[in-house]
Amino acid sequence: MKQLFHEQPQRIHSVDILRGLVMVLMAIDHVRVYAGVPAGGYTADLFFTRWVTHFCAPTFAFFAGTSAFLYGRKIADKSRLMKFLLTRGLLLVILELTIVRFFWTFSLDYSSFVLAGVIWMLGWCMVLLSLFIRLKPYVIGIIGVLIIAFQQIFSHVPKLFPESMQSSVGSVWAFFYPSDFEPLGNIAVLYVLIPWVGIMMAGYGFGLILLKKPALRDKICLAIGLTAIVIFAIVGSRIVYYSNTPDNPMPLFFRLLNQSKYPPSQLYVLMTLGPIIALVPVVERVKGWLTHILAVFGRVPMFYYLMHILLIHISALIVNYLRDGATHQEWYTTAPFAQVPETNRWPLSLLYLVFLVDVVILYVKCSWYAKYKEAHSEKGWLKYL
Repeated sequence: MKQLFHEQPQRIHSVDILRGLVMVLMAIDHVRVYAGVPAGGYTADLFFTRWVTHFCAPTFAFFAGTSAFLYGRKIADKSRLMKFLLTRGLLLVILELTIVRFFWTFSLDYSSFVLAGVIWMLGWCMVLLSLFIRLKPYVIGIIGVLIIAFQQIFSHVPKLFPESMQSSVGSVWAFFYPSDFEPLGNIAVLYVLIPWVGIMMAGYGFGLILLKKPALRDKICLAIGLTAIVIFAIVGSRIVYYSNTPDNPMPLFFRLLNQSKYPPSQLYVLMTLGPIIALVPVVERVKGWLTHILAVFGRVPMFYYLMHILLIHISALIVNYLRDGATHQEWYTTAPFAQVPETNRWPLSLLYLVFLVDVVILYVKCSWYAKYKEAHSEKGWLKYL
C-alpha cells in the first residue's frame, strides 16, 4: 500500500467525462430556476426536466472525494493533502457567501437572504474529509457508506443534550442534519452536510477501485453500479406500491423516481450514483467529439460553476427584456428561489434553447481556461479553481 501511494496515476478520463456530463445537466436546472419553471410536475416533460438534474450534486460530491484521493496519490504527502482540502474547502465556503451569492442574486443585501448551497456543502465536506485523511482510504470509504446508510440517527443528536441546551445546539446542528430547530442566523440551508460528507468519503474510497487493472476495475464498477440500481428498483418499488394512495395524481413510476434530495435519502443515492458508477467502464473506452467536450468541462468544474451561474443570470435578464421589455431583476434577488410570476414563466422550448446557447458559450470559455491552466501549472493558485 505504501508503494502504491507513491505511484503517479494517469488522469482518469471517465471521472472528467462523467463530471462534465452532470455539469451540463446542472445548467438545465439553473436555467429552469430563472425561467420560473416548477421543479418537477405530473407530466413527463416537466418531471424529467427536473429529474435528470438529480445526478449532479451526488456526482459532484462523490468525484470530489475521488479527485482528492487521486491528488493525494500524485503529491504523495498526506499533510499536504490535508492542507489542500482544508484551504480549498474554506475557499469554497467563502466563494458561496460572496461571488456565488452575487452571481445568483446580483444583490449585496445580506439582511434578507443568505444561502447554504451546493458549493457551501462541498467546501465544508472537504474540510471534514481532511480530518480523516490519516486513515486508510478503504476505511474512509466504509465510514462514508455507513454515514449514508444510517443518516437518520443524526437527527437525534440535539436530543442527547440537556433540554436547556437543545435549542442552541439544534440551531448549529441544523447545518449538519435536519432536526426540529431553525439554523443559526439568517441562513437558508439547502444542503446539510450529512450525508453529503459520507458521499464524498465514499468517493475517496472509490479511488482505490479506479487504480486497479482495467478488467478488474470494470467488473467491480459494474457490480457496484448494477447492484445499487437493483436494490433501488426493488426496495423503492415496494415502498411506492404499499404507500400508494388513490388521490395521488403522480404516476407510480414517477413516484419511484421522485426520491428525497434534501437531505438525499438512501434510495436517492442508489438511484443517482448507481448508474454513474456503472457507466465508468463504458465511458472510459468511449472516444469522440462529445466526450472531448464533456471532459473539458470536467477538468475545470469550479470555473464552469462560477461562469455558468453568471451567464445564465445574464441570459435570463436579456430574455426577459426581449419578451416583456423589462429585465425583471427583482424576481431573482433570492435566487435560486426565484419569484417569477406564473404568467411570465418561460415555455420549455425557450428554456432548452437558452440552455443550449449558454452551453456553447461555456465550452468556449472553459476550453480557453483549461488550456491556460495546463500551460501554467507552475501557478499554484490555479489548482483551487
